[in-house]
Amino acid sequence: MGMGVDVRNRIAKRAAKEIKDGMIVNLGIGIPSLIPNHLPKDIQVMFHAENGVLGVGKSPEKGAEDPTLCNAGGFPVTTVPGASFFDSATAFGMIRSGNVDLTVLGGLEVSEKGDLANWIVPGKRVPGIGGAMELAKKAKKVIVLMNHCNKYGEPKLLESCALPLTAKACVSLIITDMAVIEVTDQGFLLKEVMGPYTVEEIKEKTAATMIVSESLQIID
Repeated sequence: MGMGVDVRNRIAKRAAKEIKDGMIVNLGIGIPSLIPNHLPKDIQVMFHAENGVLGVGKSPEKGAEDPTLCNAGGFPVTTVPGASFFDSATAFGMIRSGNVDLTVLGGLEVSEKGDLANWIVPGKRVPGIGGAMELAKKAKKVIVLMNHCNKYGEPKLLESCALPLTAKACVSLIITDMAVIEVTDQGFLLKEVMGPYTVEEIKEKTAATMIVSESLQIID
């Protein structure tokens, strides 16, 4: 079951609310790269891409793409005033030294301890782990955006990950097409339900302990 454009944008729009003024934010490929299109006008943020850009802007209009300017996924981007360019070693230096306030990554599986598996499905060829390992460990906060279930309808939120890990105990918040979930010492904490789903459906599609927040919100 693929994910429609509107569902992807809904997840990205909700994730945009986690971004505060003045942050340095790294966006992973996939749904996270849609976030700049959903930011309020008054928020000043510097988006970091590990191929060597700080200050990534919105997606360019069709026909206005700059062939030399892309994000880490190779997609065309624009820049904001004050943007800077540098080589990948410097980009990774920024990540490793803890200067990235927030990273928003895609995920294949997340465990109730906040372990993240997001880089390889065994048997599939991939170009490599990219910056995910460093970002997951070194960003001050890690948010994962993903479908609640995989294409076979199986839960991606688990007691422990079955796929090779990107990093252990790194995820603090997960936003799916069904819910917003915080990773706590007690396990998954359900904070928001994305309508039309229900708490029961979300619990049924989660293969781990889930606590329902006392201040649970239902989002239409």
